[in-house]
Amino acid sequence: MALPIPRLNYQHLLYFWAVVRSGSLTKACAELHLSAPTVSAQLRTFEERVGEKLLTKSGRTLVPTEMGRLVYSYAEEIFGLGGDLLSALAQRPTRKPMRLAIGVDDVVPKEIVQRLLEAALDIEHAVQLICREGTLEYLLDELQVHELDVVISDSPATPSRNLRAYNHPLGSCDESWMAAPALARELRAGFPKSLDGANVLLPTEDTAIRRALDQWLDRHGVRPYVVGEFEDYALLRAFARAGHGVAPVPNVLLEQFKRDSGLAVLGPARKVRAEFYAISMERKIKHPAVLAISKKAQQIFRS
Repeated sequence: MALPIPRLNYQHLLYFWAVVRSGSLTKACAELHLSAPTVSAQLRTFEERVGEKLLTKSGRTLVPTEMGRLVYSYAEEIFGLGGDLLSALAQRPTRKPMRLAIGVDDVVPKEIVQRLLEAALDIEHAVQLICREGTLEYLLDELQVHELDVVISDSPATPSRNLRAYNHPLGSCDESWMAAPALARELRAGFPKSLDGANVLLPTEDTAIRRALDQWLDRHGVRPYVVGEFEDYALLRAFARAGHGVAPVPNVLLEQFKRDSGLAVLGPARKVRAEFYAISMERKIKHPAVLAISKKAQQIFRS
């Protein structure tokens, strides 16, 4: 006797999707025009069929569990296609935007990220960007549970994390030291020895570029005073612009930082290379928007 084919109750899925989307049982019930006891009972039945808890409370908000996020991602696709079907039936053709959830390591300069992501918006198919920032460790966790399609970082994912992710080099460039004009003029003579005891602003110690800069400082025998360490590169640049210290800047941004932030070049950090990677769960990049980002990176880092 053949086993019965398991069937998905799309009504249960709709109730779950509505609750997660609104973040509230009360709001979902208003949208669905149903009572709270009815929706709650259907959600319990759905969880029993799935065999796992799908929702949990966070303060006054209902949020999905890890399994719930997986179910919700499929629900988004299913009901998005349903909306397209209704539009087609109403003779209003639509082209659903391609979703790209991208994680950006805090230490990657936002100016570089902007240039890369603009390429994703220029492809023929409409793209909806969802950008999240954080530490590489946090972003890789999100990548692993498919909350993100790709992560942009200044360092590759390492095998020690027990994560089956693939590193796709985007490019690299030299680094230079920049500072507010008055500070740059003061320290330019005798550079790089002039950095000994000078105020500097650096990325945090857990970043690849910081390790390379520390080695550069050691090679030149200088011991600057580290005024601040920053996970967020935008904040590091803001402190440099205010004259609080010398900051490392990728060479591809030198002209932009001169123009937009009024910073001046103090000197090069020779043999220090800023590297950038796209990290994904795919061995070969297939997403058209990510392919466009990779192609744009070749232009940015060509020098």
